[in-house]
Amino acid sequence: MTSPKISFRTDRRITSRHGIKTPVRIKVWKSLKPEAAGESINVSQRGMFFSSETVFRTGETVEVFFEMPQEIAGEPMSEWRCTGHIVRTEPIAASGGKLGIGVQFDCYEVARSKPSNRFAQAKTLDIVSADPAVK
Repeated sequence: MTSPKISFRTDRRITSRHGIKTPVRIKVWKSLKPEAAGESINVSQRGMFFSSETVFRTGETVEVFFEMPQEIAGEPMSEWRCTGHIVRTEPIAASGGKLGIGVQFDCYEVARSKPSNRFAQAKTLDIVSADPAVK
């Protein structure tokens, strides 16, 4: 008697992804290369998948700058600077030659405006590790 073969698709994602399409700026860490432009496809707490015409290499350390929507952050839109490394690149067939790039975040900074007194606004930065084990 043969037993039925059951296959399960395993999803390695630890955090949920949010389909966010927003402009991103990408800078290769400690490089003289000019900043590249792209558009996010999805974002999670631990990373981002975005499209760009610029070629990146797996393993490169990058900074990604973008405006995090209020629906995701739970706060008014603010600029995030995420530092991470490229974990994959792949062609995106429907995008006219653009590449899909996956970045795993190592840490991120969030610029927030808050009133420092009644005449001025001060910017504060929150620096957070993308790894939930690091507090």
